[in-house]
Amino acid sequence: MASSGGKIQGFERVDHRLARLRELMAEKGMDAFVLMVLERANSESCHYISGFRGSSAALIIDKKEATLVTDGRYRTQAAAQSPFKLIVQSEMPLASFIAKAVSDAGWGTVGFESGNVSHRIFEVMFAPVKTQWVDATDFIPSLRRTKDASEVESIKKAARIGRDAYGAMLDQVQPGMTEVEFDSALLAEIKRRGAEKGWAHDDFIVASGKNGAMCHARATGKAFEDGDTVTVDYGAMVDGYMSDITRNFAVKHVQDKAREINAILLEAHHAAAAALRPGTAGKDVDAVARRIIINAGYGKDFVHGLGHGLGLAIHEAPRLAPLSKDVLQVGDVVTIEPGIYIEGWGGLRIEDDYLITEDGAECLTVNDNQSLGIAGQQKV
Repeated sequence: MASSGGKIQGFERVDHRLARLRELMAEKGMDAFVLMVLERANSESCHYISGFRGSSAALIIDKKEATLVTDGRYRTQAAAQSPFKLIVQSEMPLASFIAKAVSDAGWGTVGFESGNVSHRIFEVMFAPVKTQWVDATDFIPSLRRTKDASEVESIKKAARIGRDAYGAMLDQVQPGMTEVEFDSALLAEIKRRGAEKGWAHDDFIVASGKNGAMCHARATGKAFEDGDTVTVDYGAMVDGYMSDITRNFAVKHVQDKAREINAILLEAHHAAAAALRPGTAGKDVDAVARRIIINAGYGKDFVHGLGHGLGLAIHEAPRLAPLSKDVLQVGDVVTIEPGIYIEGWGGLRIEDDYLITEDGAECLTVNDNQSLGIAGQQKV
């Protein structure tokens, strides 16, 4: 439920999404659909389709009724966040409750998410029930791909908060500040400016000097040194939706090699962003950026895909990568994040978030500060 939209607007959004899910169910001849959230796993899809944002839940949806099952911790929260019929119980595990509900209803065909149900749970709880279980793992992710106007606005707000917080942090950088100190201060600044948190389940990446060669480095006690290039991969969460941004700065002065690599990444980033449009294959967008980096002599140092979908989770469909089979469609939100990582030296990455539109793409993160900044020096 959007904090700015209020309860009615949030419930109307849930009703619309529920109707779309039921259309998919009807297309596949399903009598019902079930979903589980265990220790937050799969909580994003539960939030999307029901409005509920707790860490433990089951959804049971048939052609006429939608039920949310949770425990006493969430009695008040669930009623406030979701229009679904609410059952609060702690007598049996969620999987057992689902199995009993399906058995009691006598449904002939039931969709479930095999990708989110363990083999043991299926074999022990679901398989014995006399129904035809049909894999519907892709149902809600396919719905989540297409972002509506309110979702886009939440991502834009998350991007604005992140961008402004990062800009404020650059004024505090001095040699001797550690990666952990920067990371902690950035997160605090992001929350101070109104975000719920940074990312849902991941730490930021703050990698200085040689640590930048690790594209998924986490902040350490390493102190920033004069001449270090620092890569910061960060974001903010608003209404459950996240931004994902990567920027780089140099401490006091910029190395020539850093200038060279930053210029290559800027060219690759902008060329790939220009290639974004509905109907284009994700692997083809990746190839645009990768070709530029290869021609510059750094092909072996670009070690990951170009980008990924973004929304309630930091990594969603579609993927922009050499082996991706995804094709862009209107409403996708994707990252563009070319990077170059050199062992023994460091690395850089430039990342922004883009909405796929009817005639191209719109940058949601305002990419006016992609150039390699300089921090920790006296302002002139």
